[in-house]
Amino acid sequence: MSYIDGFVIAIPDANRAKFIEHARTYDAIFLEYGATRVMECWGDDVPEGKLTDFRRAVQATPDESVAFSWIEWPDKATRDAGMAKVMQDPRMEAAANCPFDGKRMIFGGFAAVVSLPAVP
Repeated sequence: MSYIDGFVIAIPDANRAKFIEHARTYDAIFLEYGATRVMECWGDDVPEGKLTDFRRAVQATPDESVAFSWIEWPDKATRDAGMAKVMQDPRMEAAANCPFDGKRMIFGGFAAVVSLPAVP
């Protein structure tokens, strides 16, 4: 079953175009090393919660939006091998100059436990 790397990021609204350009450049590298899909989503309806929420989780300021992203891999073994290659790829060195504060990014790897296809 699929393996997912998930990310939540606070991005300055002024950097939206830079973020999209950054994602288009570096997401392709994950696909090159075995990912089957990469999704980058800009927060459109991100409500404030009573105890916690996406905005608080990444300490988003009023001039920032929350991005929710994931990388889908066929399985964990492909992800582990692919991520090792991504981290060694010299093109990724420039990714450190990203349009957001990476220290506030939340990320993790997730094993899929339920996957339901759409029924036509």
